[in-house]
Amino acid sequence: MRLLGGSAGAVLLAVVLWDAFETIILPRRVSGRIRITKLFYRSTWIPWRATARALSGRRRDAFLSFFGPLSLILLLALWAVGIVVSFGLLQWAAGSALSVAGGVPSLATDLYMSGTTFVTLGLGDVAPRSAVAKALTAVEAGMGFAFLAVVIGYFPVIYQAFSRREVAISLLDARAGSPPSASELLWRHRDDPGTAALTELLRDWERWAADVLESHLSYPPLAYFRSQHYNESWLAALTTILDTSAVVMIGLDGWCARQAELTFAMARHAVVDLAQVFSTPPQRGGGDAAERLSAVQLTRLRARLAGGGLRLRERPDFEERLTELRRMYEPYVAALAHYLAVPLPPWVREVERPDNWQTSAWDRVVRLPARGTAARSEEEHF
Repeated sequence: MRLLGGSAGAVLLAVVLWDAFETIILPRRVSGRIRITKLFYRSTWIPWRATARALSGRRRDAFLSFFGPLSLILLLALWAVGIVVSFGLLQWAAGSALSVAGGVPSLATDLYMSGTTFVTLGLGDVAPRSAVAKALTAVEAGMGFAFLAVVIGYFPVIYQAFSRREVAISLLDARAGSPPSASELLWRHRDDPGTAALTELLRDWERWAADVLESHLSYPPLAYFRSQHYNESWLAALTTILDTSAVVMIGLDGWCARQAELTFAMARHAVVDLAQVFSTPPQRGGGDAAERLSAVQLTRLRARLAGGGLRLRERPDFEERLTELRRMYEPYVAALAHYLAVPLPPWVREVERPDNWQTSAWDRVVRLPARGTAARSEEEHF
């Protein structure tokens, strides 16, 4: 039994250490194997998401926003418990060679010894006696220090990547609305001379998509971190940029088609790889994305752009080409949106509403200056 316990402890220790190494240190995508981190997120996120369905509105979004930060703490605690249990089993397999004040060593004593050693308490009521027990104690104490150092370095990296992601999303607010939409982004660049501003924006978002791809492949828990505003998300922003790039590529003459192609390629690369990481196969037939741009929505898109002096190219295959481009990414973003419980952005806004920057917790009625039309007001509750 002690031999089996020791073997189980060694295997558990190897699995935990390798999983922590792949999750925190190894800067590449890891897939295809059973991993503690993957099983942990699958077994906790799905019931958490199901519980959130009982809520509505901003309460639901707030509840879902707790999962990302909380899951990091629980994952680190799970690794720590796994290491403590594995060393406890190794001490037990070595014969429980411990000196116990007023008692007889047992498996519980081994686990207690392992726990106090890992967190470097050093209470002194239990001490190793044999060479093997002393060696295990020294190794575990060193591992405890290393674990603490890795954790201290891990959290800043996560939050720096989160901050970079959210800065770009906040900048999109005034450029594409809240929530963002492709029609609004193009309409608000209607007076852009030579499309210089839109070209620069798409270039910045090409880099942003590459950064999201790299950071979320290296640290998948970042995908569960939600934006500060309930009507914004990294997936909605990425989808909006894909929508915009698709329209510019085939529908607007004289615009920044080449930069739109580069941005589209990078953004599509990001959503496809992230869909693979989270094991969310594309929804055949479009899924939730199927009705994002119906014939009625396309007519509204044309009308919205025409209102700003922008006319989509009159080409017989326009709808066919746009549908082909949409099929390249919408099934993937629909699958990710369903898994992460975030809404996809519309192509055209259903109702006029103020942007996030135009509201505050103290203003009950927000006055919006309109360009060429009378000012409109909308009540925004917080």
